[in-house]
Amino acid sequence: MVCPGAQRETEPSRAVTKGVCPIATEGPFETRIPVSTYRLQFNHKFTFSDARDIVAYLDELGISDIYASPYFKANKGSLHGYDIVDPTGLNPEIGTEADYDEMVSALQDRGMGQLLDIVPNHMCIISEGNIWWMDVLENGPSSLYADFFDIDWDPVKRELRNKVLLPFLSGPYGEVLERQDLSLVFEEGKFFVRYYEYKFPVNPKTSTSILGCRLEELARSLSEENEHFIELQSIITALNHLPAYIERERNKINERYREKEVIKKRLWKLYQESPEIRSFIDGNVVLFNGRKGDPSSFDLLDDLLNKQPYRLAHWRVATDEINYRRFFDINQIAAVRMESLRVFNETHKLILRLVGEGKVTGLRVDHPDGLYNPSEYFRWLQRGCFLSMRNGFMREVEGDPAAAVDTGEPAAETEILKQYEEILQQHPQYKPFYIVGEKILTKGERMPEDWPIFSTTGYVFMNTLNGIFVDTAHAKAFDTIYSKFIGEKMSFADIVYEKKKLIMQVAMSSEINTLGHYLNSISERNRHTRDFTLNSLTGAIIEVISFFPVYRTYINSYEVSETDRRYIEIAVAKAKRKNRAISEYIYNFLKDVLLLRFPEDFSENEKEEWLDFVTRFQQITGPVMAKGLEDTAFYVYHRLVSLNEVGGSPDRFGVPLETFHGQNIERLKFWPHALIASSTHDAKRCEDVRARINVLSELPDEWKACLIRWRKLNKKKKQSVEGKPVPDPNEEYLYYQTLLGAWPVEPLDESGYEQFRVRIKEYMLKALREGKVNSSWINMEGPYEEALMVFIDATMDNAPDNDFKRDLERFQKKISHYGMLNCLSQTLLKITSPGVPDFYQGTELWKFCLVDPDNRRPVDYRIRAALLKELKQAEREQPLKDIARELLANKNDGRVKLFVTYKALNYRRDNRALFEKGDYTILDAGGKGAQSVCAFARTFEGKAALVIAPRFFTRLAPPGEPPVGPRVWNNTFVAVPFEAPGALFRNVFTGETVTSQGNDGTAVIALAEALAVFPLALLEKVE
Repeated sequence: MVCPGAQRETEPSRAVTKGVCPIATEGPFETRIPVSTYRLQFNHKFTFSDARDIVAYLDELGISDIYASPYFKANKGSLHGYDIVDPTGLNPEIGTEADYDEMVSALQDRGMGQLLDIVPNHMCIISEGNIWWMDVLENGPSSLYADFFDIDWDPVKRELRNKVLLPFLSGPYGEVLERQDLSLVFEEGKFFVRYYEYKFPVNPKTSTSILGCRLEELARSLSEENEHFIELQSIITALNHLPAYIERERNKINERYREKEVIKKRLWKLYQESPEIRSFIDGNVVLFNGRKGDPSSFDLLDDLLNKQPYRLAHWRVATDEINYRRFFDINQIAAVRMESLRVFNETHKLILRLVGEGKVTGLRVDHPDGLYNPSEYFRWLQRGCFLSMRNGFMREVEGDPAAAVDTGEPAAETEILKQYEEILQQHPQYKPFYIVGEKILTKGERMPEDWPIFSTTGYVFMNTLNGIFVDTAHAKAFDTIYSKFIGEKMSFADIVYEKKKLIMQVAMSSEINTLGHYLNSISERNRHTRDFTLNSLTGAIIEVISFFPVYRTYINSYEVSETDRRYIEIAVAKAKRKNRAISEYIYNFLKDVLLLRFPEDFSENEKEEWLDFVTRFQQITGPVMAKGLEDTAFYVYHRLVSLNEVGGSPDRFGVPLETFHGQNIERLKFWPHALIASSTHDAKRCEDVRARINVLSELPDEWKACLIRWRKLNKKKKQSVEGKPVPDPNEEYLYYQTLLGAWPVEPLDESGYEQFRVRIKEYMLKALREGKVNSSWINMEGPYEEALMVFIDATMDNAPDNDFKRDLERFQKKISHYGMLNCLSQTLLKITSPGVPDFYQGTELWKFCLVDPDNRRPVDYRIRAALLKELKQAEREQPLKDIARELLANKNDGRVKLFVTYKALNYRRDNRALFEKGDYTILDAGGKGAQSVCAFARTFEGKAALVIAPRFFTRLAPPGEPPVGPRVWNNTFVAVPFEAPGALFRNVFTGETVTSQGNDGTAVIALAEALAVFPLALLEKVE
């Protein structure tokens, strides 16, 4: 299949999708792949217009595609966009459709694309802008959208049958009610219950209790013959005849929807026309809202709320009974049943329209592990993108409006999908659209092979890249330093186990209880397992999930892969050994269920029940891992916190260089277009912070000495809470690393320093609560938190006599010097490694940010654009090596990182085939500084680029001195086995020409020459 007018892109590829069929070219079908991406965080502070204004800058920087955070309608004021309330419209806080089109046009004019982050797994449910959820609250199981959300309408607690529990109240329901925090309101013919920013619709049928209250008094004042009174009675009668909200029959549901809207209009018209009726309704509203100090006066509102399809509850104590699946443990975000094709089609209308119009050229799927069946979802998504792009091409190139998906032309759509299936039969690996998934892989885990996407969003690379800058030889030394400072030996594995259990017992207890009841129901069906108690079954589930080695398995049929089987068996075996109080028979039963080892006499319905349990089990293991590991254990285990990163393993002290190269080779072979990142919006620390903290691994003795001094200097600055000094030693250990990593590179005025101190306090407060040791988000320990803030204020006091601050700054200056050199090497390695290099907003200059929301602060692009303009002007006026030397000498201002990013990215874009398809050859180093060198070559069709990125800079040069030239590198070299002596290479960063030399018959590059003026090299082979 070849689209008319289709053409192959030529290198360098800057072609736009507009005017070119994006899904089919001759031969193997090709897809538009980004050269590089740049993450932008859209919100009311950074809009479509703001993005449009920086397109030219990003293009000149070398970026091919912006990588947009979600920008569909979200909860008001959202800074991240993941709390979607309407996926069918753009967020008006970010801009209009015209603003959006201007941004897209700016991208297309420069041949740039857009990778969009989408959120298929969940929606925000606290905004009335979520009309689907509001409809569910009004109509319960009868709602047209009841099947959009993962709600258990028949939960174990009988009182919640046909209701959804809403744990949004700040206190016990009775107290909140009698404080008048809940109030009845009447708006445009509809009754609502308000609770601060929340708004809950009243089931129309139950509003008869409001309209019928004091009706006899109204009859006496108006007379029963009054036309307005008669109309009110008619409305009440109509409401009484509405089908109930528990009705499931389609005709009855249609009748309910039709009649209730007519009734609302009638009531609103009556309210506006009759002052007496208006006064009557307003008076009843006041009556229902009760009087403070008179508990019985709230009986009316209490009775009304008890009749609703929802039940309001205290958020701290109702978690055991929540009967809708949440996003992790966030009550305000409900999971969407994306396994329904109807839900998929409704939620993806706008996404696929933008794809078909060529405005979105790639997708990043958030949290696919939360989906019921991720592989099926990705197949639907690829098919939808194919259909949308094909229709878009037909409309644009062939002028065929009937090709649009939404025109109701099933014959045309069926023919296109038939073509798609034919392509898949000929090319099973064909993926029409660039899609990546936010899949977190653990050690040794691989991407599910049946996902038709281009791999992950870069966490494996990020952790491996970071790990090679940690000196693995000092692991034991750091074990000793850490354990002595905190006064105990910590086992990371034990922490993860305990914290995952804690999450299940506290934050996600409702999901676990639901699973327990499902498993109990299954056990009751068989005489061999019916004796197992609910408590023991639930306990077994908790133990097995606590030991689950990966985020989730992917069993979606009656076949269980060997990989998934191994993960389940490992978890069950460890759970058996850990908790022998639970019978081995129960663990074996759970294992049989998870592995779908059906009894021989099982019916299809019974098999489906087991499979449904397994799928729901899989949906829970991921959130438990994320909350227990990333959001709890990472805030408890602090040996070297640069290793505490999403997808990382803090118990492994760094990564061998061989692992880095091995993963690059594997990625080139299997996932050559995966995103590779060094900072993300979800990262615990930005790359520059990690690069600084990594330096500590090279200096264990100095780090130990600093800790001893600082503890002594700050001992009297601690307050005691319940007899314990604050912070505890573990928190103090984290605090010092945080200061070293985030300390500003330039001196700050009083206002700037105070802003920095506030950032540190906010971070430490979040870390304290996330760790759930001395405080938590659920039970905030006020006195302890206040004492921690006092300690930070005292230790960060800007007074001249603060010996701690002065000593910290002295050591931090050294750490910062080497950390910046680390980050330059990391930047080069990311840009030249296999995969699509991704840049988080603002990281082309130094960005010493911590976890969100700190890393979502606005970025000043005017400064960045001006600095890049100056660099490009300098290139026209000065030798490149002079520019490089000057930038290195003034590295604190960040221009040197911008320079490395700009030069390397543009070289990659101009030579994209070399980096997308080229071979990856490890270059061995020799000589005095060999252990400090990471080097490899990319070669393709006669082209070659050598990448030389040093590490462990503390071994190379004293603090403050540039690690360049013969004095530093002496006899160090890298071998270039595929070249002969005399080959010429041009350094992209300095413009210098380097000649390979002979060494025992092998061509080598002398680092004294290659790194004569700049601490890293990208060497292009020249004739």
